[in-house]
Amino acid sequence: MGKDILFANRKIAEENKNRLRQYGVKAYDILGSIGSGKTTLIEKMIDLLSERGIKAGVIAGDVTGDDDYKKFVRHEVWAMNINTEKECHLDARLINHALESVDLGKLDIIFIENVGNLVCPVDFPLGTEKRVVVISVTEGDDMVRKHPLIFTQTDFTVLNKIDLAEIIEVDPNVILRDFERVNPHGRIFLTDAKHDVGIKELLSALIDEDV
Repeated sequence: MGKDILFANRKIAEENKNRLRQYGVKAYDILGSIGSGKTTLIEKMIDLLSERGIKAGVIAGDVTGDDDYKKFVRHEVWAMNINTEKECHLDARLINHALESVDLGKLDIIFIENVGNLVCPVDFPLGTEKRVVVISVTEGDDMVRKHPLIFTQTDFTVLNKIDLAEIIEVDPNVILRDFERVNPHGRIFLTDAKHDVGIKELLSALIDEDV
């Protein structure tokens, strides 16, 4: 049963990827724990893209509620809220339905904020261009050691809230070394999203353009 579910998800994810490519839209799956800073990171990237005339949209995934969705709407971009209720992750089917309700011809980029979790979303690709996992120094220096699988299956990793590292006595170098061990060829970015540190560098790498 489990294998059938994962197979079906991968099949729909491929459909999503083909649909997005048909319209020339790049989508990014943003994963991370609750409180890691995913929402703020996306908000900052949306504003940078808007300054360049690049039209971004957001799909906000949460178990319940629409707090993040409301934040995205304030940036005057297309946004959709998806509540998974009992599920701890978004899946390709939910994204497929979301894509059917938006005019993809009016968008260049879609950020998909996954449910705050570092375990459940790993096995459920959505059909996006890239996956980004966001962690913060406030979660401790053992995040990579506790959740190694997600770091091997993402394109970019973001270590956020580095401005707080000294205050909470967390050494970012420990996290960087752990990441290098589990994903020696991966790319990790250090950011302080609240104060716009490292956002331009991340976005440039993400969309393969200078920002």
